[in-house]
Amino acid sequence: MSVLRQAVRGVTPDVVTKTRRVGGSTYRVPVEVVPAEGKASAIRWSLVACRKRSGRSMALRSSDELMDAARNSGSAIRKREETHKVAEANKAFAHFR
Repeated sequence: MSVLRQAVRGVTPDVVTKTRRVGGSTYRVPVEVVPAEGKASAIRWSLVACRKRSGRSMALRSSDELMDAARNSGSAIRKREETHKVAEANKAFAHFR
């Protein structure tokens, strides 16, 4: 499997939270991700992580970020784990879907 596919597959989220307003209160409701939307999020998060890296050219920064993502480390992987953690914390609101 190519490094790019492995990196995108590693960064792709399984679940995200959508903001839902119910009875005057706002809840973050966990929702499963459509595969195409998940890949788009993974690529977007990887690009944001590349831009945040300091120095050098974009090609080197993106290759470093993709290699980190393929090894299950890096900013994009942390973003996915953070997203999953928020969804897990708001699991009680899943019935508001």
